[in-house]
Amino acid sequence: MTLLPTGRARIDELRMVGITKRFPGVLANDGVDFDVRAGEIHALLGENGAGKSTLMRQLYGLYKPDAGEIRLNGAARRFNSPSDAIHAGIGMIHQHFMLVPALTVAENVALGLASSRGPLLDLDRVSKRIEELGERYHLKVQPDAQVWQLSVGEQQRVEILKALYRGAALLALDEPTAVLTPQEVGEFFKVLRRMAEDGHALIFISHKLHEVIDISHRVTVMRDGKVVATHPTAGSTRERLAGEMVGRPILLEYDKPPVPAAAANEVPRLEVEDLHVRGDRGRDALRGVSLSIRSGEILGIAGVSGNGQRELAEALTGLRRVTRGRVRVNGRDLTHATPQQRIAAGQSAIPEERMKDGVVRDFSVSENLILQDHGHAPYSRAGFLNTRAITRDCAALVKDYSVKTPALETPTKNLSGGNIQKLILARELARKPTLLICAQPTRGVDIGASEYIHQRLLEQRQRGMATLLISEDLDELMALSDRIAVMYEGRLMAVLDRADATPAKLGLLMAGVAA
Repeated sequence: MTLLPTGRARIDELRMVGITKRFPGVLANDGVDFDVRAGEIHALLGENGAGKSTLMRQLYGLYKPDAGEIRLNGAARRFNSPSDAIHAGIGMIHQHFMLVPALTVAENVALGLASSRGPLLDLDRVSKRIEELGERYHLKVQPDAQVWQLSVGEQQRVEILKALYRGAALLALDEPTAVLTPQEVGEFFKVLRRMAEDGHALIFISHKLHEVIDISHRVTVMRDGKVVATHPTAGSTRERLAGEMVGRPILLEYDKPPVPAAAANEVPRLEVEDLHVRGDRGRDALRGVSLSIRSGEILGIAGVSGNGQRELAEALTGLRRVTRGRVRVNGRDLTHATPQQRIAAGQSAIPEERMKDGVVRDFSVSENLILQDHGHAPYSRAGFLNTRAITRDCAALVKDYSVKTPALETPTKNLSGGNIQKLILARELARKPTLLICAQPTRGVDIGASEYIHQRLLEQRQRGMATLLISEDLDELMALSDRIAVMYEGRLMAVLDRADATPAKLGLLMAGVAA
């Protein structure tokens, strides 16, 4: 029996054979075969809804397979709970951390485990072991620090330490880099490589193609609940992996003509001066933000989640009160304007939370398409809806924007995330706005829908629309933006021309380090 440096027996091989899982109306996993070996980082890649997370939840004991079996070192195993999986040496790092903010690092690691001193706490021993593991895997963190005081990257270290402390020989990581800066990702990958060298088996679940290529030895691609490809990562390209995910060639880079020089002499489409906005807890979430966007320009906003991006979008769309500063659209002061007044001034918006702020779930596709214009001609006449005009225009929008829906009367909640986002895009761009406030436009949508949305935004850029693009996806920002501004703790750290914006520069700014 081979032991890991943690003292745990190594899992030489995990095999999931013919795994099938059904939910009402959905075949989430359809005869899936998957394996990972000791010393290997095996990436599991696929669009949202491809079945990746469902597969891992069966491995971790959260779901039970309807068919198929799980084999550890050749022996069939059945996990009825996460406790069974943990006991077998399987750990899982969830995308949203499972930590108690008010407790210390040591208390979080020890939570739920029996003390070595019976009824007495043994946090001193836990702390010593945390320091040993931290030293070996470069996961240094103070055992007595409270979790709420830690950065996001440090909290992730605690999650990994917690799994290692419990003896995880195999670790599944679900979208582990979603909230990290590029520099934190680099350090995190060093940890994963060290773990693999020590004999751990690692499953890396992600949708970020360049990270999959960078970190993994093999990659398995899932689509519609099935495995469509498994092969060594070496020699793979982003284009190949994207094509396997979607089933057709995907465009990942775009040619953009420069912003017209004449736009520099025009009144900016958007001017923001010294903007201050309070957050939900009463403190300033924006502190002196100033920016401007010209006609035909896309200004990207980068930053780790929680640094004021959401409050900026809400302030610019009339959903959050401005406490100080000025907002002008096409030269007109709209600092305290309502959403409807902003629409009348030529502004449209794609909200971050599409199901909360973008559509009414139970309304039909056509009702959501006319949601903001139903009281105006041609959709309203003498107080009554003009169903003929509504049907005509909505059918045209559904066709033009490739919204897949059984009918215009279909409840919007029945559409996929990508199609709901296309619906919102169709409604907002149909007014031919001069300014678009666009927050997280491709979050939670598949790579095919992302490509479509990107191309539409670039088409509108050519038409002269100015776009404020708020995104946590650096690849998206670098592919679409003409300039990129970086936010940190409610302030703009810098605004860089796209040609000067490298992941390294952006990562330092996102961490609060001035250029």
